[in-house]
This record gives sequence, structure tokens and C-alpha cells, in this order.
Amino acid sequence: MNKYLNSIGQKAKKASLNKINSKTKNKVLNKFVNLIEKEKKNILNQNLKDTKFAKKNGYKENLIERLILNEKKLSLIKNSIKNIINLKDPVDNTLEKWRRPNGLFIKKVTIPIGVIGVIYESRPNVTSDISSLCFKSGSSVILRGGSEALNTNKILVKLFRQALRSKSIDPNFVQYIQNKNKKLVDFMLSKMQDSINIIIPRGGKRLIKKVQELSNIPVIGHLEGLCHTYVDKDANLKMATNIIYNAKLRNTSICGATETILLHKKIIKKFCNPILKQLADSNCKIIGDKYVRKYYKGVISKSKESDWSTEYLAPIISVKSVDSNDEAISHINKYGTMHTDCIITKNKKTAKKFIKNIKSSIAIHNASTQFADGGEFGFGAEVGISTNKMPPRGPVGLNQLVSYKYELLGKGQVRK
Repeated sequence: MNKYLNSIGQKAKKASLNKINSKTKNKVLNKFVNLIEKEKKNILNQNLKDTKFAKKNGYKENLIERLILNEKKLSLIKNSIKNIINLKDPVDNTLEKWRRPNGLFIKKVTIPIGVIGVIYESRPNVTSDISSLCFKSGSSVILRGGSEALNTNKILVKLFRQALRSKSIDPNFVQYIQNKNKKLVDFMLSKMQDSINIIIPRGGKRLIKKVQELSNIPVIGHLEGLCHTYVDKDANLKMATNIIYNAKLRNTSICGATETILLHKKIIKKFCNPILKQLADSNCKIIGDKYVRKYYKGVISKSKESDWSTEYLAPIISVKSVDSNDEAISHINKYGTMHTDCIITKNKKTAKKFIKNIKSSIAIHNASTQFADGGEFGFGAEVGISTNKMPPRGPVGLNQLVSYKYELLGKGQVRK
């Protein structure tokens, strides 16, 4: 096992030393898109095997939803890669430059990270997105997907490696760990710091917590996406209703889905029924505190303390009343996960205070929390959302997958 992983690590490290120009990178990615189109029937057949395996083994519905591919999802995967192609190469860009009094000229320049390890569950689009992002950012990637998506991931990696070979580039820029032994993950996290520079986990809370606890390598990621939408006393009812419906039900299984609604007490009587009824009519379970239950006329369950810290990833939403913008901010900073939180209000001063004081990596005014996505930010795609205090933070796309170095250009200067 150790020999197997160390070999993968050394191959990835060697591949990452190759400097590929932007034109060639884009040719590889274009070839990858063409191969996905050419092999789409085979990809969908392999995905069907994985889906049957997941259902047979009792995987949760939200995980199966993320696993399933169809023609529409394959088109989205291809479009995501095309978006990455259209983005400027993030390597060797000058971020800052200045001249010192002694004549030294200093530049801060972007460089590849090196080798990126990715541990993830159920999501074949992660395989294509992250492989494309890492390659264009000049880094090699070691992928460890879940056993439930093994066949789909294998064929996608095979096609990417084929695209690399077609342009005479080391295929070990992209490698996939096919062995299902879970001990491999432990070794990857604790013993491969000499070959892997960054670890990115994508999946459920248990997986990400394990990665964060065991890894001896820096981790980019978030534990949970417990997102809030706060409806202020100065909110527009129609806007609030539309935003909340989308924020919760557009896709309940993503980390940007709203899990808790905070309603200002001054508008609960007028707002709670139209907002919550629309959710309930789409089979969303409503959980509310005493004040919300007093005014909502539909079916509503009594909230518990644990509801305020639960990421449902399902058509369930908790609703809490608050007395003020300050209370909404305090609630989010206490129960939130520093992911994505939104305020709906016409009052710009209130919105500014909310945005400046919540600890979230993404703060939103008058828009759905489901915009917490690198593609929606114009990043082409993302490797995930980071809630780390240290950068990168928020959606981690192409420009966040680089490091930097300082270049000092002199004319014989020596330090006094």
C-alpha cells in the first residue's frame, strides 16, 4: 500500500515540474471536451453501474442525486471545462510590483502549487472540474473518489489522461487512486506531505472532519454549509418569497442551500404565510419557533435547539424569529459555519451592517444563497468553497489555485 501511494506521489511530483504554456493547456482541455462528447454513451453506462451499486448499498438520496449523470449534466460538465479554457492562465501573473529606494525592483508573481490531493464523494463533475482547474493552474492532481462513483471516475480520468498523451504531455498530471481500501486515505493524509502540497476534501461532514483531523498537509475546504437567509423588516415580500424558494428548493443537496430562515418579528404576520406556504406546497417540511408557529397557518413542527445547527441537505427548513438585524447577525455567527448567508432588505444601511459583521466567507444582499458557486462567480468552475480564515476563502477557482513568490531584480546591490 505504501509503495503504491508513494509511487503515485512521486509521479505526480515529477509531472508538476513540467511547465506547460497556455496554448497547449487549452488544447488539452479542448481534447478532453471532445473525448467526453465522443464517449458520452460509455460514460453514462459506467455511471449507471455506479448508480445501481449506490442504490443497492443504501446510499442516501442526496448522495445518489449528486452521483447520477445524464445528457444534461454531461453538457454542464463540458461547458464548465470550456469556461476554464476561456479564462486567463493564472500562472506567471504579476500581482504587485514596486521599486525600493536602493533601486531593487520587486515583483510578486503567481506560481503553481505543485501537487494537489483531492478526496471526495459521489460527484463525477468534481473529477472533471478539479482535473481541469489543477492542470490549467499548472499543478498535478491525485484523485481519491468514493467507491460509489468508481466506474464513472475511472473513465473520466482515462479520457483526461488520453487528452494529455495526445499533446505529448505527462499523463501523470492526473492520477486516480482506484484501490477501495479506506486505509489509503489515512496514509495519503498523514504520510504524503513530501509529495502532496494541498489537500481538498469534497463530501459530507464525516469525510471532511476526518480529513481536517488527520491531515498533516494544509487543507482547503469547509465542514458544513449551514446557510441562512434573513428577511429584514424593510424587505420586499415578493422578492423575499422568490429568493427563499430558490435558495432552499432549487437544489437541496448542495452546500449553498439555505437551511434556516430568520424573520424579523415586525414582518412575520404578513410575510410568513406566503413565504412558507410556497415552500410547503413543494413538499418542504417547515420547522419553526413559537413566534413563527403563532402566525403560520400551515403544518409546522416545533423547533428544537439542534435545528439551528443542522444542515438538512433535504427539503426541510427551520424558521426563527428575531427582534433585530443585530440578533440575526449574532444568531448566524453563533450557529453558522462561515459559508454563505444572505439578508433581504431595501435598507442599504442595514444590509451594509449585516454584510460587514457576519463571519461568512460569502455575504449576500438580495440574492439567493445558491449563488455560492465558483461558476456563478465567473470562475469557470470551483474545487469547492473554503471557510478557512486564511486564504483562499469562498469559492476556490482557477485564480485561487496558485501560490506566489517574490522576484527581486537588482544591479549589484548589497545590504548595509
